[in-house]
Amino acid sequence: MTTLLAGALGALLVAAAAVLLTGLGAGDGDATAQAAPSAGPGTAAGVPRTSDGVGCVGADCTGQDPEAMGCGGQFASTTTRVTVGGRLVEVRYSKTCAAAWARLTEAEPGDTVRVEAGSVRQDGTVGADRDAYTPMVAVEDAADARACATITSGRTGCAAPG
Repeated sequence: MTTLLAGALGALLVAAAAVLLTGLGAGDGDATAQAAPSAGPGTAAGVPRTSDGVGCVGADCTGQDPEAMGCGGQFASTTTRVTVGGRLVEVRYSKTCAAAWARLTEAEPGDTVRVEAGSVRQDGTVGADRDAYTPMVAVEDAADARACATITSGRTGCAAPG
C-alpha cells in the first residue's frame, strides 16, 4: 500500500513539473502577461550581481538602496558619527561599492537624514521603526561624504570627516 501511494505521488509530481516547465497550461493566444519579479527588501530584481553579491559600483550606486544592492553588511563600515538630540547619525561607507549613505538610529518618526557628496544629495525619513537610511551616493573615499539629520524639534547636526 505504501509503495502504491509513493508511486502515485511521484507520478503526480513529475506531471506537475512537466506542466510548469513546458508551459502546457498556457495557450498560444493567451493574453495573460507574466508579472515581472518585484524588488522587495534585500533584493533587486534584474540587477546583475558580482560573485560577492554586489549589484553596483560607483556612479551606478547613486540613488540605489545599499541593502538591496548588497553594499551593506560585511561590505560597509561606519566612518563618522555624531549624536544629535539623542539620535545617532552615521556616514556608512562601502569600499567595495565605492559609495556612501547616511543612517539615523535611535530616532523618532518624522526625523530626517541626508547624505551629501559634492552637489549630490539623498534623503531619508524615519518611520515607525525608529531608524532610517538614505539611498547611496558615489564617492571615491569615505571622507567625501557627509551625513546630516534634522530632528522633529528642528535641531540639525552633521557627521562629517574631520
